Amino acid sequence: MYRVLCVASVLSLLMPPLSAAELTATQEAAIASIEAHATELIDLSDQIWRFAETALRETRSARVLADHAESLGFTVERGIASLPTAFVATYGSGRPIIGVMGEYDALPGISQKAQPTKESYEEGAGGHGCGHNLFGAASLGAAIAIKELIEAGELTGTIRFYGTPAEESVGGKLYMVREGLFDDVDIALAWHPSYENSADTRSSQALVDFVVEFRGQSAHAASDPWNGRSALDALELFTFALNQMREHVRPSVRMHYVIQEGGDVPNVIPERAKLWCWLRDSKHQSVDQLLERARQITAGAALAAGVEGELRVQSGDYEMLPNMTGARLLHNNMTALGPLEFTDQEQEFAKAIQRATGVEEVGLKSELEPFEENPGPPEGGSTDVADVSWVVPTLHLSVTTSPYRAPWHAWPVVASGGMSIGHKGMLYAAKALAVTMVDLFEDEEARAAIRSEFEEETEGFTYKGYIPDGPPPIPAQ
Repeated sequence: MYRVLCVASVLSLLMPPLSAAELTATQEAAIASIEAHATELIDLSDQIWRFAETALRETRSARVLADHAESLGFTVERGIASLPTAFVATYGSGRPIIGVMGEYDALPGISQKAQPTKESYEEGAGGHGCGHNLFGAASLGAAIAIKELIEAGELTGTIRFYGTPAEESVGGKLYMVREGLFDDVDIALAWHPSYENSADTRSSQALVDFVVEFRGQSAHAASDPWNGRSALDALELFTFALNQMREHVRPSVRMHYVIQEGGDVPNVIPERAKLWCWLRDSKHQSVDQLLERARQITAGAALAAGVEGELRVQSGDYEMLPNMTGARLLHNNMTALGPLEFTDQEQEFAKAIQRATGVEEVGLKSELEPFEENPGPPEGGSTDVADVSWVVPTLHLSVTTSPYRAPWHAWPVVASGGMSIGHKGMLYAAKALAVTMVDLFEDEEARAAIRSEFEEETEGFTYKGYIPDGPPPIPAQ
């Protein structure tokens, strides 16, 4: 029933009537383009939702987006930055160069049907518990609208759609930044599915992603344990020391880990042990300090257990660098677009999810949140969009695609992203991105003001990402 609702309600007209006094004729043309392409954008999103491919395995997801862009006249470069599922689609020439980012990776193990009760779509498979099926399709939709305006002679310059894989793990954008793929961009834009609508001024958490491995010597745990050196002993010492650290760090710090190896059977002293850990804080400088303490703990645990220890950084994200000037422009355009409109059936779908997950039954938030001039510290979560924000001014918005306060990275987001709730948010995001990009193409003073704020914030700063030297860790297919 809900799948039948989706296309019918979305295509009816997702936004309230738009006033010529609020939006220019060129912006209205961009909106009309997105409405004309709505069916195909929904289809792209639904295909990616069904594929549910995880980090650097998004072969089909990247292909359908890149193929669609190419079919519409974009020049597409695939497999960029040594990432087989990354691409850039470009149209136009000269300046300004405006970039828009899209993601399409899923999370493992949270497959879910597009219904308000928990049930796997495909047992054990991944699911779009962060809404990235919507993210990629909406951003491409915005890029298509701008492409058509350039083609018609209404705008001049270059539009680039960045297909960015592996946000949930690895951090594909970090490799793209390292390759200089954003160096000539004037301004970049991105959005993210959410349970509320906002032009984002709040930062995100910085994080470092590393593994710790200990190598000892096996022996019989009963007959000659004195001949063994337990790697698991060292790992337990490491986790004990890391957890003791919790009392002596800022309240904003988050430390989480999983043990990946710890021996096979109790009667053999483990010669290998491995832990995967993420450390977060509101600033990357603090994360650097946490990382140094983790290195010291690794060395101390190895010494105490009489084994070898190694800490290897795999990836990490900076905190988001908000651009207040650009965020105000986004907020003004989202105000002009008006609120999202959801049907009674969609609100009931959302409330059924809220009942099932034990959160307040308030349904979906449709209104635009007030502009946050003083947003305070990040609430949690990290993104590789943040690394882009330190090399090019980056404007970011959030759009309702899921029930308010329902668990994120979980089945409710998957369910909503595969039906009309997600589709409506996706098309709204495409419109908000597109009308803001119209401003950026047409208004040189706005671009200069955004750039000026960025240069002031980054004066004297040199970006160096957390990824190690060498190629990205491409998984076996």
